[in-house]
Order: sequence, then C-alpha cells, then structure tokens
Amino acid sequence: MRCPACGNPESKVVDSRSSEDGSAIRRRRECLACAHRFTTYERLGDTSLIVIKTDGSSEAYDRNKLMRGLLIACAKRHITPDQLENLIDSIESELRLKNRSEIGSKQLGDMALVRLGKLDEVAYVRFASVYKDFQSVEEFQTALDHLES
Repeated sequence: MRCPACGNPESKVVDSRSSEDGSAIRRRRECLACAHRFTTYERLGDTSLIVIKTDGSSEAYDRNKLMRGLLIACAKRHITPDQLENLIDSIESELRLKNRSEIGSKQLGDMALVRLGKLDEVAYVRFASVYKDFQSVEEFQTALDHLES
C-alpha cells in the first residue's frame, strides 16, 4: 500500500479491527519513510454487482462513486468517514444476503437514503435533492415531510 503523503510502498500496520458487520477489516498504517498515518480497508472480493441506470444502461457498481455522493451530501455535517463506510458496508451486506447480481440505481439510492436519514436529516435532504432531481420547493417539502413520518 503506497503512502498517500509521500508515495513510499512500505508501511507497517499499527492497529487492525473488523467493521461492525464483519465484512471488512480497518487497518491503521504508518509509512516507514515519512511516518504519515493513514487508514486502509480490506474487503472480501465479491462477484461483481451491476447497477441498472434509469436510462436502461448498466455499469459496474462503484463503491467510491457512492461514497463521493454521500461525502458531498454530508459536507460540513458532523458525520465521520467511518460512519459513511459503515453505511455503505450495510448496503453491500444487504445485497450480498439477497444474493443480488444486479440492482437498479433507484433501489440503490433508496437504500442509501434510508440509512442516511437515520444519520443526519440535512444530509438526507441534500442527497435526495440530487438523487431525485428536485425541481421545486414543493419537492423539498415532500422530502422533509417524509423525514417527519
């Protein structure tokens, strides 16, 4: 694993623990060249998951793409990257348990929304506004009403 600070390929594991659902191992590493500390995650290699987009096209599931969307929705909120990692782990675990090889982008977004709503209401509305392509104030109000129910 290359150090993100200096690019050195040599590091040592300082701490290691499994995620809440046991689907990943979180490792804290320290670069042997510059002593920078960083986190890596080790996950079981799965059969690939295909996401069917709303236009009918398909693409391989990309965990990082989902994380980027969540990070944007959670900007300046009190949500840690570990909480988002756990949220995505939860989605992936549910899909593994259901033995799914394909999922619609709408279903994937809904799974993320349900979990995000439990973490932070503002992040929920931000994510929903992009994911559901809100075009009016009424659509924002509907999302807020959904949170209250």
